Amino acid sequence: MTSYAYPASAMCGDYLRAAAGFVPTAVLLVTLPISVVAATVLGGLAMLFAVFGARTILRHGTRFEMTKSALLALGLRRTSIAWSELESMTLAYYSTRRDRRDGWMQLELRSGWKKIRLDSRIEGFAELVGKSASAARARGLTLNAATLANLSALGVGLHTELGDLGVAGDIA
Repeated sequence: MTSYAYPASAMCGDYLRAAAGFVPTAVLLVTLPISVVAATVLGGLAMLFAVFGARTILRHGTRFEMTKSALLALGLRRTSIAWSELESMTLAYYSTRRDRRDGWMQLELRSGWKKIRLDSRIEGFAELVGKSASAARARGLTLNAATLANLSALGVGLHTELGDLGVAGDIA
């Protein structure tokens, strides 16, 4: 069994973004006499940043354990996906720049109603992706072209086996 978690250094930016959005909007709501429309807009923004902060706390408080038989998410929202029951795997890349040099990857695994989503800030992300891809291959799952390209870009060690994974849709 191997454990994985998001390090505090990786989550610091999200905590700062949540606070930078929530605190000023909440201060404006509490200290200034404002119209109903302005209060609604500021209240909505405060709520949005509060939800983002809560999701950051949940993500940071979740620990993942990978065993030979399953991936478990342990935290407030507990779930597990058995490798033998894996139904879907998607590895997406989200760019923060037009030249696509900066960004992050997100791994999503599904089995029935269960879903586990991880991003590349977690320690051991490449290992988690490699095991997930091996499980997808063992289950004969068809992966989309973007997932295959992202697996190759990540270098999870499946370059020679990518053809065995199959491709969903046409590749231009």
